[in-house]
Parts: sequence; structure tokens; C-alpha cells
Amino acid sequence: MNMPASQKPPLALIAGPTASGKSALALKLAEAAGGTIVNADSAQVYRDLAIVSARPTAEEEARVPHALYGYRDGGEICSAADWAADARTVITAAHAAGRLPVLVGGTGLYIRTLIDGIAPVPDIDTGVRAAVRALSVAEAHEALGREDPEAAARIRSSDTTRTARALEVVRSTGRTLREWQRAKVGGIGGEVALRPLILLPPRDWLHARCDARFEKMMSDEGIAEVSLLLKRTLPALAPVMRAIGVAEIAACLRGEMTREQALAAGRAATRQYAKRQYTWFNRQPPADWPRFREPLEGEAIEKAQALLAPRP
Repeated sequence: MNMPASQKPPLALIAGPTASGKSALALKLAEAAGGTIVNADSAQVYRDLAIVSARPTAEEEARVPHALYGYRDGGEICSAADWAADARTVITAAHAAGRLPVLVGGTGLYIRTLIDGIAPVPDIDTGVRAAVRALSVAEAHEALGREDPEAAARIRSSDTTRTARALEVVRSTGRTLREWQRAKVGGIGGEVALRPLILLPPRDWLHARCDARFEKMMSDEGIAEVSLLLKRTLPALAPVMRAIGVAEIAACLRGEMTREQALAAGRAATRQYAKRQYTWFNRQPPADWPRFREPLEGEAIEKAQALLAPRP
């Protein structure tokens, strides 16, 4: 039997693109409501990138409890399922302590996995995986059209990763990926009184903040972070190496770009990333999740905060 919404423990969720003001709003809400801020940003889980990932400062973290910030080593892969398991533990502990968990971040896959759960796809047969990965993307997409036409219709023919994933799932399990996704397990959406807010401020305001954010990343401290990261010689495809700003600062350190060129490239990359996040958060979350389209300034901050407060 489902618990009545009034009896479920509250969970506030602040999501949206980078530089939209999520962290500042989360801090105000947590201070007012006795909350614990829980990170849902895939770059901010890594201890290697405090400045470059725009993690809360030590002073901000001292004001209210923060969780899942800088708790993973840059050499680890933190999957959405890994993070969701950690987040569930932290949220349960916050509720037990009588605190409001305030989930904040811009990684949509993390948030969706925590709220909705994950498809229980069994491990893919290694022979199937090898055979699928040996195909060209055109061959794989053509095969997918025969074996899972619905997936082929929704996946671009040039999307190597998603095409291979859908094909190997149907070949290995005999069920389509969409069928597995309908059987998601482990989500906490039905266990909490969710108070979500999606920040989608005006694009010109957001872009100006993206530019200012990357300039902070290019500070001496940010450059030092990337310098130390490069000395670790991690694989280029390691998630921490693909965080926004790392490639541009690394190119500057190697002498492949001037500082001004790196600044220009980094600003552009940050804006492009924000654009992708903006589109995802505008379209993907449920339609009844409020979208807040004002710049988080002045009275708008209090208005946004009121939308997140747990209902009596």
C-alpha cells in the first residue's frame, strides 16, 4: 500500500543548467529549513576538481551540512547507479536526523536514476558485446532496425554508443531496452514527498554567468588543479578528464593555446554545455515539475525558495 503523500518524508530538488544559481538557492533553502545539501552533479563528486567544477566553498560547506561533494577519487568511475545508491543512503540519514534533504545538481541521468530507478538489464554476454562492437555504426543500426525497430527509429543512425547498447541488449537478453526500462527498480520517487524546481533562467543572463564562471576556473587555483590532474596520467576518457574546462586549461598548460584562446574556448564550451542541459531539463522531467524562468536575483530568490518549502 502506498503511503499518503502527507506522511512521506520531504525531498527538495533544485535542478537546471550550470551557472543557473542552483547552489546559492540550495544554501538559502537549507539554512532556512534545517537542510542537508546533497550533490547531484557528476563533476562535483570528484575531489580533484573543487575550483574547476565550481564546488561550494569551504565557507559555504561550513554553513550547512553538504554531502557527496568531492568524495570520489578522479581515477574512479562514478556511474549513475553508484551515485544513486550513495544518495539514497545520505537522504535516508538526513530524514533520520530530522533534516530536509536538498538535492541539487545538473546531471539529469543521476537525478532520473535516483527518482525513477534503473532498468535491471542483466550483464551482457561478452561474445555478443564483442560481435556488436565489431560492426560499423551503419551495420549496427541496420541490424537494430531488424531486431528492435522502435529503438532504431528513435536513435540517430550516427549514434554509435546508443545503437550498440540497444543492439547488444536485445541480442543478449531477448528483450528490447525499452522493455527493460519499463521495469525500472530502486527509485525513491514513490517513497518521498518530492518538491522539485527546474531553473531555466533567460539565456542571455545564463550565458553571462557561464562566461564569468569559466574565468574563475582559469584562476591560479583552477589551473593548479588541472596541472595536478595531468600529472596523474589518467585515461583521456576518464570522466574527470572530460569535465568542462579541463581540456581547455590542459591545452593552455601544454602551450597549445594562449590564455586568451583557452578562455574563449572554455567560455564557449561552458555555454554549449549549459545549452544542452537547458534543453534536457526543459523537455525531459515530468510536465508537472515547475520550471522557474526568472533570473535568481532579488525577490525572485524568495519566490523560488517558497516553491521548494515542504508543505505542511
